[in-house]
Amino acid sequence: MKHLQTFHYVEGVARAGSIRKAADDMNITASALNRRIQRFEEEFGYEIFERLPRGVRLNPAGELLMQHFRVQASDLRRVQGQVADLSGERRGHVSVACSQALIPYFLPAQIAAYRQNHPGVSFSVRVRDREAAERELAEFSSDLALVFEPVHLVDFEVLMAVPQIINILIRRDHPLAAKPVVRLRDCLDHPHVLPTSQYGVRALLDTAAALGSRPLNPIAESDSFEFMRHYVRHENAVAFQIPIGLHCGPDSDCVMRPISTRDMPPGNLLLGQMRGRTLPVASARFAQGLAQAMEPFREANSPGG
Repeated sequence: MKHLQTFHYVEGVARAGSIRKAADDMNITASALNRRIQRFEEEFGYEIFERLPRGVRLNPAGELLMQHFRVQASDLRRVQGQVADLSGERRGHVSVACSQALIPYFLPAQIAAYRQNHPGVSFSVRVRDREAAERELAEFSSDLALVFEPVHLVDFEVLMAVPQIINILIRRDHPLAAKPVVRLRDCLDHPHVLPTSQYGVRALLDTAAALGSRPLNPIAESDSFEFMRHYVRHENAVAFQIPIGLHCGPDSDCVMRPISTRDMPPGNLLLGQMRGRTLPVASARFAQGLAQAMEPFREANSPGG
């Protein structure tokens, strides 16, 4: 436990890039924090920070030490979860890094359903682009990631993969609303709003447009799918999203239509964890539930057009 407290201090300094700023964040004096770090370096036998003119940063020894601390903290949470299960009361904390598409509908429903049976489990949900989500797994900042079209997949252990056909979101009175399946070139002939380059939907659109006859010429770009979802109501424009992030009921003023797979192949929504990591009990059980809940989306995304 003493070393876990040291980890808290080291992590705080590494994140802040400054002992003084980290001390302010942790509500202790800079001199006290500096002594704690120096005392640990003496016990450890190596310096773990590189002192810079305007702050500090972890050196290679410090990076290795941080990875060791993260594994220790993860193992401790796993054991605590197992002990809680022995008493019949599951406790723990589940951290999830996810694409924006999972925020409006899918994840809230899954977390609420899990907590009905296990109210002692808490959650943290962080919206991350596909590269940042993978990085959080590697740094043990998140237990699970739900991301569309990850970038690297070096340390990403896939627990479930679900194809997602890119859909457009438009108003009911839009000319394309009459078509059950739309062609990409027709979408790009209308005013359209696009996600920024760090998102998987944009990567697929960039590739498809480069091979087609119409360039991307967005009237607006945004890193917020919420912005794009609402913008189409004002200018009768076309927005793009994956089905798991859309919900257009019979009373909605918007509709969703799949883009023909002749123009764009489906992308993959992946549920994953850090490769080789043994998850805490609550996180592992929640991942199992997510995989089951994602299964119906396989059938809903059979290629069309």
